[in-house]
Amino acid sequence: MTAVRSRVLDLFAGPGGWSEGLRALGLRDVGIENDVIACATRAAAGHATIRADVAAYPTAPLRGKVAGLIASPPCQTFSAAGRRTGAEDMELCHQALEDLARGRDTRDVLRDACADARSLLVVEPVRYALAVRPEWVALEEVPAVLCLFRHMAGILRGAGYSVWTGVLNAADYGVPQTRRRAFLLASRIRPASPPVPTHAENPGPDTLFGPALKPWVTMADALGWGYTKRPAPTITGGGAGTGGAEPLGNASRKAMRAAMADPHHWAWKRPAYTLSGTVGHVGGKQTGGHLNLEPEEGACLQSFRKGYPFQGNKGQRSLQIGNAVPPLLATAVLRPLVPLQMEVAA
Repeated sequence: MTAVRSRVLDLFAGPGGWSEGLRALGLRDVGIENDVIACATRAAAGHATIRADVAAYPTAPLRGKVAGLIASPPCQTFSAAGRRTGAEDMELCHQALEDLARGRDTRDVLRDACADARSLLVVEPVRYALAVRPEWVALEEVPAVLCLFRHMAGILRGAGYSVWTGVLNAADYGVPQTRRRAFLLASRIRPASPPVPTHAENPGPDTLFGPALKPWVTMADALGWGYTKRPAPTITGGGAGTGGAEPLGNASRKAMRAAMADPHHWAWKRPAYTLSGTVGHVGGKQTGGHLNLEPEEGACLQSFRKGYPFQGNKGQRSLQIGNAVPPLLATAVLRPLVPLQMEVAA
C-alpha cells in the first residue's frame, strides 16, 4: 500500500471532530471545507485542509489516491432544531442518488428544484465514493437522514461494499452527551459493523464473559464539578453568530452555579443533552431549567481535547463545536473500520 493511497479524505470537514478521532488512531486526514473560520481552526489544530466547495470539487484527480472517505454533510435542513426543509426535498435527494448510481449527474437540475439547495449536499459522499472507490467509508448525519443512508447502502453494496447503517448514541462510547446520530459504515475489505459500546446507562454486574461496561460519563464529571467546586465562568458577550449578546443571559449561568451546588441535579446523574450548533444551553424546563455553556464547556462535552484551538468569535466557536462529530465517537466508529496496517497519511 503506497503512502498516497493511504490518505483519508474528509468531506465537510468542519473544525476537526473526525480528524481528532483519526489522530487517536495514529492517522491523519485531508479535509475539504468551505468555511473560512473552520479552516482556520483546522490549521491551528494541525489538520490539513483544502478550502473548497465539496459539491464543486472535481473527483477525477482523486481516483486511486484515497483509502478512506469520511463525510458529515451539513444537517441544517434535516435537523429537528431547524425548519425541516429537508423533508420537502427528500424525494429529490433520493432521485439524485438513483441518478448517480446510474452514472447520471442531475444535481444542478435537482438543486434548483429544492426548497433549500443545501439539502442536496447529503448525496455528495456517494458521488465521491463511486468516483474514487475508497476502501472504506464513514458517514454521519442527524437521524432524519437514516432513510437516505439506507438508499446509499444499497448503492454501495451494488459497488462491492459491505455496509451497516443505524443510529448510535455518543454516550455509549464515553462522550458525556446523549447525542444520537445516524451512521453509514462501509468497507470493500472487511465486514462493516457498528462499534461495540464501551459505556451504558445501566452497566449491570460483571459476568463470566467479561467485566461490565463502564457507566455513562455525567455532565458534572466531564466538567469537573465534583473536583473543582468552582463557580461557572462569568458570562460574556458574543453568543450570537454576529458576536452579539448572549441569548440566555446571566440567569442561565445562575442556573449553572445552582446545579453545581446541587448533587441531586440531573447533570450529576447523566450525560448532557444533545448540543446544538448554538451550544449556548443544554437542558430545558422539563429538565430543571437551561444551563448556559461557555464554548470551552461545550467543547469538553463534545469530547474535544482541552485547549482545542477553536477560532473566531464566541458565536463562531460555538457553531463549530455544536456541529462537530465528537472525537471519542469518531475514534470508536473508525477503529473497526480502518485497516491496522494502514500507513499514516502524509
